[in-house]
Formats: sequence, C-alpha cells, structure tokens
Amino acid sequence: MASGLVRLLRRGSHCLLVPASPALAPPARGMHKRARAAFRFQKELERWRLLRCPPPPVRRSEKPNWDYHAEIQAFGHRLQETFSLDLLKTAFVNSCYIKSEEAKRQKLGIEKEAVLLNLKDNQELSEQGTSFSQTCLTRAFEDAYPDLPSEGVQSLVEFLAGEEIVCCVARNLAVEQLTLSAEFPVPPTVLRQTFFAVIGALLQSSGPERAALFIRDFLITQMTGKELFEIWKIANPMGLLVEELKKRNISPPESRLTRQSGSTTALPVYFVGLYCDKKLIAEGPGETVLVAEEEAARVALKKFYGFTENRRPWDYSKPRENVRAERTVAAS
Repeated sequence: MASGLVRLLRRGSHCLLVPASPALAPPARGMHKRARAAFRFQKELERWRLLRCPPPPVRRSEKPNWDYHAEIQAFGHRLQETFSLDLLKTAFVNSCYIKSEEAKRQKLGIEKEAVLLNLKDNQELSEQGTSFSQTCLTRAFEDAYPDLPSEGVQSLVEFLAGEEIVCCVARNLAVEQLTLSAEFPVPPTVLRQTFFAVIGALLQSSGPERAALFIRDFLITQMTGKELFEIWKIANPMGLLVEELKKRNISPPESRLTRQSGSTTALPVYFVGLYCDKKLIAEGPGETVLVAEEEAARVALKKFYGFTENRRPWDYSKPRENVRAERTVAAS
C-alpha cells in the first residue's frame, strides 16, 4: 500500500510540472459540407444577378493586351486573304467615328488645325464592295438557277445583302471588334457598311477573283437550308404558275383533292394535286383545300425553277477560269 501511494505522489508531481494545454474540440459534423453549399449558393446568386443585370458591353480595345496593328494583320491571315494594310485600316474607319473624335478634341479646347484627324473614312470602299457584291450574287444565282425570274433573283440578292445576314457574318468574323465607330455595340447599318468596305478593300488588294470567292464562301453559304418562298414572298402563287405554264406552252393546271384526313376534327389535313394534260405535276398539303392548292402551286414552281429540296448542292470547288469574275467587274 505504501508503494502505491508513492507512485501516486510521483505521478501527481509529474502532472503538476507539465504545462497545461487547452483541449481542442472536434470539428462539428457536416461543417465542411455546409461551407461548400454556401459557396455554391453564392455562385448561383452571382450568376442570376449577371443574367438579370448584365454588365454593359466593352470594346475589345478597352481591355488589356490589345494591339490594333497586330489585330489588323492577323485579320487577313485568319481569313487566308491578302489585304493591303492601308486599305484594310481604311475599311474599318467610319465617318461617325471621325466626327465623334473631332468633337471630343473640340471639347478639350484643342486648336482647329489640330482637331482634324488625318483619317479617311470607308465610304468609297463600301460603295465599291456593295456594287461588286450585288453584281456577283446576281451572276451566281442567274448561273445556278437560269429559270428563276429576275424578281426571284433580286429577292435572293437582297436577302443575302441585307443587314441581318451581313451583320451575322461580320460578327462571326470579328469585324465588329475592329470597327472604329462612335457607338458600341456597333449599329447594324455601320457594321454592314464596314463589311462591304472590307470586300472593297479585298477587291482592290487581291482582285475580283478572290473577292468573288470571299462572297461565295461567306454569303452564299447562308442559303443552306433556306426555302425559296421563305425569302421570295409571293401573294398569288397560282397566278404565277399559270404564267409559267403559258411560257412553256402547257395547258392551265387543274386542282383535284387527292387525300384528306381528320376532316371532322380540329386539325384536318387536305392534299391537293395539280394536273396538266392528265399528268400530276405537284401535290401539296394544307389545313384547308385553298391552302393546300396554294402549297401545291409553290411545289410546282420550285420544280420549274430548279429550287427543290433535293436539288444539287452549291459547287464550292475552286473555279478553273477567271471569266466569271471579269464579267462581274465589267458589270459593276
């Protein structure tokens, strides 16, 4: 018993000599999961805030690591085209940009002689590019669809040269980021003018053949998957069909109801066939007999114009001769 008491005293004195250290509490269960969940919640709130109130667009030139001269050079290499750098820089300068910069200098009190910028706008290049593009597109559609009337060809040309298609192509080619304009985002009219100015610069730099290939590769390709009468609006397709049949010395068409389904329901379907000399030339569906007859007339017109759904794809092979490009330049 005395030996046990001695051991107790020794152990107690040893414990008294050791400095007391605070005991660490074990982490609460699930604390890390709650922290991760709170972080994800904050990220989701930030995403929704940006969706509801997006920040205003900023020019690429206002961001770091921007070299305008290098970007101009890279533009031609990216498109695999050879541009004159002076012409290409002029193609991106709009008159509204020159006016806005001169107005800013006047507000700063700079002398009148120093206010004027030594820049030339792209008005002349844009006019050349617009004229050449319209002539090139007209020639291309006339060669591809020789039976298509001039009104249809003009509708296709206006569709491809319109603001919607041209601005879509220009944005995908980063033309908007290089355009010098007073406003940003660049207005559609200014962006369209700049795109045609780029074509005008290519026309003067590399010749009509390369400019025609550029138009083919970036504008005519927008016709993929498009229907003729989605672009060319016709008020009376049956009347136009009768005129086309007269030109071909074919008797007027006779419409016959060939099939129908659900005529007593809310969604009926009728199929009307058009016959000439007892031969079926076209058939079209519709929710009424009149609509089906007009659709059949449109189908017949597509067959006459060679614009059917199973038509031959556009020939994107490299041209063997420069006759077409020279004809385009002569016409423009």
